[in-house]
Amino acid sequence: MLSLRFLRSARCLGQQTRAYTVTPFLQNSASKPFYVTTPIFYPNAAPHIGHLYSLVAADVLARYQALRGRDVRFLAGTDEHGMKLQKAAQKHFGEPGREREFCDLLSLRFKARDLAEKANISNTYFVRTTADAHHRAVEDVWNRLYEKGYIYKSQYSGWYSVTDECFYTDAKLARRLPLIRPKIQTSNMCLLKQVLPLNASHVLASQNSIYPPQYRSQVLGWLGADAADPNAIADLEDISISRPASRLSWGVPVPQDPTQTVYVWFDALLIYLSGAGYPWRTPSGVIDAAKMHASGWPADVQVVGKDILRFHALYLPAILLALNAAPYAGAEVQAPPVAMQEIPLPRTLLAHAHWTASGRKMSKSVGNVVDPLAEMERWGVDGVRFYLMRIGGRWRGDVDWSTEQLEKHHKELSGQLGNYFLRMASPRIAARAVPLSQNAHEALSTDLHQLFKSPDAPPLPAADTDPNYEQLRLVRALPARVAAHMETCEVGAALAEIIELLKHANKSVSEIEPWARTTPPALVHTTRIVGLETLRVAGACLLPFIPEAAARLLASLDGGTGLVRSSEVLAPAQRTGPEDMEAFWQRWNGREVEGVKLF
Repeated sequence: MLSLRFLRSARCLGQQTRAYTVTPFLQNSASKPFYVTTPIFYPNAAPHIGHLYSLVAADVLARYQALRGRDVRFLAGTDEHGMKLQKAAQKHFGEPGREREFCDLLSLRFKARDLAEKANISNTYFVRTTADAHHRAVEDVWNRLYEKGYIYKSQYSGWYSVTDECFYTDAKLARRLPLIRPKIQTSNMCLLKQVLPLNASHVLASQNSIYPPQYRSQVLGWLGADAADPNAIADLEDISISRPASRLSWGVPVPQDPTQTVYVWFDALLIYLSGAGYPWRTPSGVIDAAKMHASGWPADVQVVGKDILRFHALYLPAILLALNAAPYAGAEVQAPPVAMQEIPLPRTLLAHAHWTASGRKMSKSVGNVVDPLAEMERWGVDGVRFYLMRIGGRWRGDVDWSTEQLEKHHKELSGQLGNYFLRMASPRIAARAVPLSQNAHEALSTDLHQLFKSPDAPPLPAADTDPNYEQLRLVRALPARVAAHMETCEVGAALAEIIELLKHANKSVSEIEPWARTTPPALVHTTRIVGLETLRVAGACLLPFIPEAAARLLASLDGGTGLVRSSEVLAPAQRTGPEDMEAFWQRWNGREVEGVKLF
């Protein structure tokens, strides 16, 4: 077996520890596309709600950045190597050697036929570890590390979990799993004695390198590092990164030793590089920085479940740092020194918790595993997406999947958005809406004028203020409030802002009663156009979350006029106050809007 050598001190990296900085969260960058990834899923079983959770989380971030005008790269895929698939393929066909055929069938369940397309996931790449380009990338990384002396031969034994595709030492064996006890073997194997100090420096350098904060603290604990003592590094064991081909043949062969197969996790972690076009090399063998950045690397956000945090927070950064480092001091094989362009580390690792069912861990034996396809069929794609992000979009703790809660939030969405839309599209209200003037400056109150003059207009006492002032003030503030949350990956908080706006809108229109005969026609008109503007802004902000329903809403509001441009909500045009007010007036004054069913 082979393992990757984590260095014991910064000295092994070339005399001094370099501080890595991370661009905070989702700051816009014109220099490269926005690159977001999900875990690649093991396709040997049917998709479950956790798979959909990761996909929707990444999709919301990707769609939001696209609406902001950013070029987006979004990777999803399947992890198709390993002992589980090797055994499953042989069981399925009754003979060995048909793993690729088996994987071709399974990957469809995640890519097209079932999960991703049915859930309206907007990934630009669907990458499989069985792809030739990925194999070449794995071989390139392996060769580079081997030449530098970061891969070495040794012995390894331990409790191997087929379920987790990894070894456990006696000290780490904390739960009962399907295990195989291999003999101690002298073969192509290596151990990672200690994590690279630069990995700790990377995590310490930014509060945003791992999010939410509880998972960053967990990783720092694994590293033995803390802000008080940045030089304190834990004595972590190295990991095995290959398996004897006699036990595991379904994978990437080790370049220097065909009797070994690359460890499935080492192989899978490199999908984020290969999906972005690694190795990006020039003819002289160095990294082409322009090509690397044009591909989207480094990843802006990597969405992972908390159960695979260790692999993504420790091992992937270690591989990249070793690729960037000078040859390992004392290694038997060293590459000649070459000028190297560093491969940056991913910017933010977004770790999410798990879904339970009625308070219990989902398990096939218990029979409480949630089928995402059945749930989308029952509640609609947007209904399930909304529930996942409304309840699970804060990431920090396990969240419960319950039919009662799903129904509650489905009603919340259809009631707050759907009913409000039908109210504002009512022909009865449109017939009663008569402005004081066809001129915006004359028709709109002084209070409303003030909202277009100042982006930070304050709340005003309700008794002395235009009844629509507060609603329009909240509408105009919403995009910035949503952006503040989205750019820190707090998608649940962003969604809550939108729902609170809609709740206020429904309350406001109920108090004004534009359908009542006693309500002055001019007030009916103002209430209607403020209501339509509310729907335009809320609809644009909802596009990342419920793309189908939000698109139907915006299309109905637009009516073929081209005046309702969602991009102007999240990436607003630069206008003066009077120009902005005139655009608002022209969008809605005298407009007929046909109500359509959203859910």
